[in-house]
Amino acid sequence: MSPGQMQYGVFLLESGGILDDLLITRQENGYLLVVNAGRKVEDLAYLQTHLRAGVHLHVWEKPVIVALQGPKAATVLARFFPAVTSLAFMTARAFGNVWISRSGYTGEDGFEILMTAEEGIPFAEKLLEASEVMPIGLGARDSLRLEAGLTLYGHELTEDITPVEAGISWSIGKRRRGGGGFLGADKVLAQLAQGPAQRRIGLTLMPGSIPRERAEIISLEQSGEGRAIGYVSS
Repeated sequence: MSPGQMQYGVFLLESGGILDDLLITRQENGYLLVVNAGRKVEDLAYLQTHLRAGVHLHVWEKPVIVALQGPKAATVLARFFPAVTSLAFMTARAFGNVWISRSGYTGEDGFEILMTAEEGIPFAEKLLEASEVMPIGLGARDSLRLEAGLTLYGHELTEDITPVEAGISWSIGKRRRGGGGFLGADKVLAQLAQGPAQRRIGLTLMPGSIPRERAEIISLEQSGEGRAIGYVSS
């Protein structure tokens, strides 16, 4: 990775399950890891256990991430930071004390702006003054990521689900596939070679159907009896 490049990754357990998923950005003098807020305690303990000697970990306490998403995001954000229009997807750079990446969790073009808590609320309020900008909550964000087929920790990703089962095998680099040497490699590489017993799929619904999270998916056998073959994860 060159400075400014971003990559999606996962923290794996010895079992092959996923402790968390995260975005990794190469900076000039290290790497920026953005993890899920709900898993930060587990992630910090994991890093402290597994980082090599000589690698220093600095925790940015209470940062704010403002996500500006949609086809007009670049136009709006350029009024504050003109150079953001030069950022390609999954790249990032510093704008003074503000770190901006062209990334998001909606399936749309957009940006994630990382700043201090003191700066975050005033900046969000300035963004909302733009006629093109409207606030949305996590429920709306969740519907967008579902349409884009994006996974969410605690749903499609858990400590009991491997990257292969979750359908994110692409997050495992070529060198890792060939050489192993990572936590959970035995199970993950075996699943890559032989296929997993279960895996994430998309569902096409009948009109009027509302699938509930954790609802069983039943296959009707020739005998007329139902057999559970999966569940709704989101």
